[in-house]
Amino acid sequence: MNLEQKVNLGGADIYLEALGVESQLELVGDIREIARAAPLYSPETRFGKKMSVRLTSAGNCGWMSDRRGYRYEPKHPRGTDWPPIPQSLLDIWNAIAPDARQPDCALINFYGEGARMGLHQDNDEADYSQPVVSVSLGDDGLFRIGGTERGGKTVSHWLRSGEVLVLGGEARLAYHGVDRVKHGTSTLLPDGGRINITMRVVT
Repeated sequence: MNLEQKVNLGGADIYLEALGVESQLELVGDIREIARAAPLYSPETRFGKKMSVRLTSAGNCGWMSDRRGYRYEPKHPRGTDWPPIPQSLLDIWNAIAPDARQPDCALINFYGEGARMGLHQDNDEADYSQPVVSVSLGDDGLFRIGGTERGGKTVSHWLRSGEVLVLGGEARLAYHGVDRVKHGTSTLLPDGGRINITMRVVT
């Protein structure tokens, strides 16, 4: 990993060009294995609206969203265990956050053309002292981040394939989202799209 190029955006650290092409391809292979064991699905918000991203998870638990609310569950919606977090992702976590506890969950979001993610907080975890480490693969995504209260000023950055973002410290509960994905900006995924993996300590 290359951790030499780092910028700060609204309190979040972004490591530019952190992962080379070979590392990115290895991750894509690992994500495909996860998706074979725990297929991508389209969740609903608690208000009954279909989310535009498809998701799955790896680890001891997976993040879920439906009319019952947002939470972590020990099983995939089809009733099977989530696959383990691959070592390729744990190596990134350990390089970025060596003093943190090991993640319980790696949430995988797939953004097809037109998909986005509204501003939200990652606040379904028990210990906010532990960071959220996010890996971008594939097409560029316009990431936006604000403060810990909804509304107010936000700043944006085009997250590119191989960049790693960390929400920690005061930015751990910052509102953030992905406004849009620029389709066709990467050749990493044969059919295009963006994969975002966020590793979290849940318990």
